[in-house]
Amino acid sequence: MKYVVTTVLVFFALCSRAQTFEDSWTGYFSYTEIKDISQGDDKIYAASENAVFTYDLSTNELQTISTIEGLSGEFISTIHYSENHNLLVIGYQTGLIEIVREDEDKVLTVVDILDKQVIPPNQKNINHFDEYEDLLYIATEYGISVYNLATLEFGDTYFIGNGGSQINITQTEIAEPYIFAATASNGIKRALLESDNLIDFQQWTTVQNGNFKGIQKLGTELYVANTANTVFKLNPNGGITTAGNFGSMVDFQAFNDVLTIATSTAIYAYTEGFQQQASVTSVPGFDYQLLSGYAFNDIFYMGTKEDGILAVPFASNQAEQILPDGPLFNQSFSIDASPGQLWVNYGEITVTFNPFPRTFRGISNLREGTWTNIPYEDLVAKFGKDVNDLVQVEINPNNFEEVFMTSFERGLLQIENQQPVALYDETNSPLEIVTLSNGDLANIRLFGMDYDNQGNLWFTQSLIDNGLIKRTPEGQFQRVDVSSIININSQLALTDVKTTSQGYVFFGSASSGLLGYDPSRNKFNKITEGEGNGNLPSISVRALAVDKQNRLWIGTYEGLRVLFNTGSFFEEDANVEARAIIIVEDGVPQELLFEQAITQIVVDGSNNKWIATGNSGVFYVSSNGQETLLRFTKDNSPLPSNNIQDIAVDNFSGEVYFATNKGLVSYNGTATAPRENLDEVYAFPNPVRPGFSGNVTIDGLTANANVKITDIEGNLVFEETSEGGSVLWDTTAFGKYKVASGVYLVLISTDDALETKVAKIMIVR
Repeated sequence: MKYVVTTVLVFFALCSRAQTFEDSWTGYFSYTEIKDISQGDDKIYAASENAVFTYDLSTNELQTISTIEGLSGEFISTIHYSENHNLLVIGYQTGLIEIVREDEDKVLTVVDILDKQVIPPNQKNINHFDEYEDLLYIATEYGISVYNLATLEFGDTYFIGNGGSQINITQTEIAEPYIFAATASNGIKRALLESDNLIDFQQWTTVQNGNFKGIQKLGTELYVANTANTVFKLNPNGGITTAGNFGSMVDFQAFNDVLTIATSTAIYAYTEGFQQQASVTSVPGFDYQLLSGYAFNDIFYMGTKEDGILAVPFASNQAEQILPDGPLFNQSFSIDASPGQLWVNYGEITVTFNPFPRTFRGISNLREGTWTNIPYEDLVAKFGKDVNDLVQVEINPNNFEEVFMTSFERGLLQIENQQPVALYDETNSPLEIVTLSNGDLANIRLFGMDYDNQGNLWFTQSLIDNGLIKRTPEGQFQRVDVSSIININSQLALTDVKTTSQGYVFFGSASSGLLGYDPSRNKFNKITEGEGNGNLPSISVRALAVDKQNRLWIGTYEGLRVLFNTGSFFEEDANVEARAIIIVEDGVPQELLFEQAITQIVVDGSNNKWIATGNSGVFYVSSNGQETLLRFTKDNSPLPSNNIQDIAVDNFSGEVYFATNKGLVSYNGTATAPRENLDEVYAFPNPVRPGFSGNVTIDGLTANANVKITDIEGNLVFEETSEGGSVLWDTTAFGKYKVASGVYLVLISTDDALETKVAKIMIVR
């Protein structure tokens, strides 16, 4: 008797419906890089890095689907639209699958493959979807999984390598009576589709040896593409004949008896018999690189790396660009906001401040809801040289049309009225090109910068003695020698810069702690780690912030500290010590953000702190740090990643922007900067309707305004002094109980009592 041993992988229904965040969040994703394209229901579906957009062929309307609508924010590998079931299926590099039901405005998250421990994490990539009747055949790096689109449940999984081993399946195709599988290194395999035992690897036979990218049916014929970029016609019983040779092939798929072959530079359409129907090898006005391609209704949809989709009719090379408004890239590194606008750049450095490999990317500006992008090529054309690795942004607080950006390689970039106007380097400023001790060229490594209250821009250059630099409002540069306080030769980088109302300049370092400079006395001081030396948790200081009480918040790669008295920092024998924030959690005292890698700290209009971390998302804490008001991660918010590179706050609107390594999103915050008068005071939501459980915001306040709320009979239920331009009321009577339905009076007076205002709030329980 012969026994056949088979490996069976059982998937259970592990899925959930993703939450949408459209009421309080906004996504600003880049849709330039198109990974895959599908179509159905008179729409084109385009997958970018980690979001999707749709293009309505009838109305030309664009719609986006991102983490705001409930997607994960992970990297997409392939998509498929099922017109029979009205479902968009999205596959990810991690093995995650998400299903968008547009008619119900819901996202179903399917984690079966993602969570399956018997499959190595690096073999879960979803390569391809192939729909046949109600079943979706999922080609993955471990084998083939079957998913029922009617019941939204997994069926069997086929491990079809030798002995039932896991092998990389690039595509599947149904050509009755067989199911075919193209493999990356184990040839073309087939089995009888109606077999009751497809999980038995012995049911699968190899009909052609080789390494293959895909297999597609064209009419009654089968075509395969190998990893050497040659396309063959396949005899279902074995044997192939060469159909054509192509360049670097990036896509291979058939629809409606048209086979589309896309290379990195060209796209081709073939009908049965491998008759070329159309091709595009260049598009005037676009210097593109293709990542995907799709032919539909005699139009090529070319998925590019940097230009979105280029739609080119057959027998033409004139393109219509299909691209939602957005920034250039998702890898935003530094941002800064002023009322109504946001600036973004995309330089990258490691945690050890290594700029290699260099990044050559442009700049993006969001203004009143519209993006203006400055491509990298425009910077090169303007200055005749590379302007790479832009790592910080600073908007002039006295002139919102003037913006500066530091480069960790090339100097200081000045932008005016959305146009780059100057690049300050060794040719037109005191900045110096630096050579490392090993002889490698470090160029001009600038990082942090900040304006003081006199309009001077302070910034740092690493690896030189005169590493602290001031640019006056008149455009004059003055350098300060920092070699007395720090060993420049052993210092990887000088980091963030912040100035105080007294005119002090504080700047961090990568390996020497916190440094401070008093320009009036030309005096330095520094603190490092350990008690008695300044009590920093780490000598690597990445983020600094000065709050409205002139306290300096210090973010390191191993925790948080606060310098409560910046004035004493430069006093003789002051024994300066930064302090941890001690909070009580579950009755146990502990240090706030203990050993967290902190990448940014931003003070909002209410003097609360937004704190970014390298792997734990965002913390929003009260002005003294004793209360965590909000905590956002990718699991409970639209953040596409817990790696937060930067934060910026629009103090006029309260909008809070989060730059991550996988995209940019914003939260509709309520803390605003103080106004000069009470002319624009308002409360929202108003009226407060049944079921509302949040806070009412009273906005448009002056600094230190007194806010009292009473019922219609004059009974006081709330009182607070504003630190910024707004205060929050939880609709309780001093936190004891929810107030009853009725009209409540908001009585506001300025700090000097010279101006008053009365507003009303309607509460409906």
